[in-house]
Amino acid sequence: MKAIIPVAGAGTKLRPHTYTQPKALIPLAGKTILSIIVDQLHEAGIKDFIFIVGYMGEKIKDYVDAHFSHLNCSFVTQAERKGTGPAIALTEDLVENEEVVVVLGDTIAEYDLTEIINSPYSMLGIKKVDDPRDFGVAEMGEDDFISRVVEKPSIPKSNMALVGVYKIKETAKLFECLKKRMTSDLPSESEFSLTDAIECMIADGVRFKSFKVTNWFDCGRKESLLLSNSILLKKFGGGVQDPDACRNSIIIPPVSIGAGCKIRNSVIGPNVAIGDHCDISQTIISDSIVGSYAKLLEIVLKESLIGSDTEVKGVTQNLNIGDNTAIDLGG
Repeated sequence: MKAIIPVAGAGTKLRPHTYTQPKALIPLAGKTILSIIVDQLHEAGIKDFIFIVGYMGEKIKDYVDAHFSHLNCSFVTQAERKGTGPAIALTEDLVENEEVVVVLGDTIAEYDLTEIINSPYSMLGIKKVDDPRDFGVAEMGEDDFISRVVEKPSIPKSNMALVGVYKIKETAKLFECLKKRMTSDLPSESEFSLTDAIECMIADGVRFKSFKVTNWFDCGRKESLLLSNSILLKKFGGGVQDPDACRNSIIIPPVSIGAGCKIRNSVIGPNVAIGDHCDISQTIISDSIVGSYAKLLEIVLKESLIGSDTEVKGVTQNLNIGDNTAIDLGG
């Protein structure tokens, strides 16, 4: 079985951070969004990965080469962002009719992946949501089988959202439906999703069974990313990589503090993830994410997302700062 991970999106809702960093490489609980997804799939026994890259694709390739050289990794490039449907269609020659697991590159969820892989059916991950209009929606039939899927319906007939995790056995039929959709009369600016191809498969008799995820972490916006960070810090444990990094400082778990950091006369935590080689002095941080090589001096931060190679001095309460920024709030 192969895993397909689309990571070609621009992540516009996380700007300014995604001006200089792919969304999949945003730090989260001492890891990255992408590393959490890949580690989860690899732990279930998957070794063959296909990454669909586009926006800042070279950064994705460099990261994968540096961290996942023990896996069989291939890349395809989506030059135009026309949706997840055309993105998946690019992988046909690499899939070679094998079964696949597709996990969208911003989807972190908790579920029994081994059970899904071993299922005799194609499967779609779902979770009940209050307002399903912004998601693909699954309409349920009998015995957990799915009767229909619709992408972002204006009047949903179900509150079961597709979470972005798919196990597909009938890949020949998948690519047949993708081609059918791509050759239909669509406006040139239109996108279409993987959901459209799955609905075509269901109409042609392919049976999809649903599975429910226990947790679904939203990484699309600053506020939800920080909430996901706090939950995942408790799950992964985090900790301080270099015990000598913190002097005259108070650490309130859960935290994740990367390698090569220098932290002096500060209070860090709870729910704080700090990247590698940060220099932090006389600072109080809680419920925040700080990128690598950041420099913080005499500042109070809470519920903040600080990019890499950033320098901040002064006092504030809430910041959302992109990479390669220098800010002095000391007056």
